[in-house]
Amino acid sequence: MEKISTGAQTRVAIVTGGFAGIGLSAAAELARQGVSVAVGARTVVDASLSQLAELSSPVWGGVLDVRDTESVRDFVSEVERQLGPVDILVNSAGIGTQQTVSEHDEEKWLDVIDTNLNGCFRMIKACMPGMIERKWGRIVSVGSTAARTAVPKYAAYCASKSGLLGLNRAVALEGAAHGVTATVVSPTWVQTEMMNKSFQAKAKEQGTSFEEEIGALVRQVPQQRLVQPSEIGALIAFLCREEAAGITMEDIQVNAAAWW
Repeated sequence: MEKISTGAQTRVAIVTGGFAGIGLSAAAELARQGVSVAVGARTVVDASLSQLAELSSPVWGGVLDVRDTESVRDFVSEVERQLGPVDILVNSAGIGTQQTVSEHDEEKWLDVIDTNLNGCFRMIKACMPGMIERKWGRIVSVGSTAARTAVPKYAAYCASKSGLLGLNRAVALEGAAHGVTATVVSPTWVQTEMMNKSFQAKAKEQGTSFEEEIGALVRQVPQQRLVQPSEIGALIAFLCREEAAGITMEDIQVNAAAWW
């Protein structure tokens, strides 16, 4: 596959939440395209770093808490020291909690909003000025079909992803004249560890099994399958290419024909 580069210099990407799930898949696809990749999360997973290192592109990983402005600044500075100026930002760090609105724990509500929405803002604020200065940048944030349709008992998650759509539109407008694009990729349920934990909790609440809950979900999907992290990773990597320069301000739905 053709490498993403500028002259003799390879592009540099940051992937938040890059040690697992969609983030890891996106980091792997970018690395396969020759991008130097930095992955960050609250916990470093050495096995994920080893997996990425096998793809023959420069890789670096470190602790990153997108809820903390100082952590974001330190991480971006270290990435620039290790790999070079940041050209690509993939906002994949995200959490959820299963609670009704009327009984929602306020601390958990704030944690979801701070991670899924404010965390994207902090990362964009740290990376976008350099992209604008260099007249090239790609910002891709992982959203959700839940931003438009909602899911019962996931109010904080839905609210955070809805807010992300508005943030992305503003970022796309600000970057448009400077070669910087901003898109949201919004999948339906993706078979990640986060999804599995959610359905394990649901099974426990309903007195069913995890397999029964997953089976019921698959039967509701017109394609009769669950979207895989690799599919989302491949789409994200494409949106970071030169050929995707005209795709910006979009909320790209990956819904397997299930608009929910």
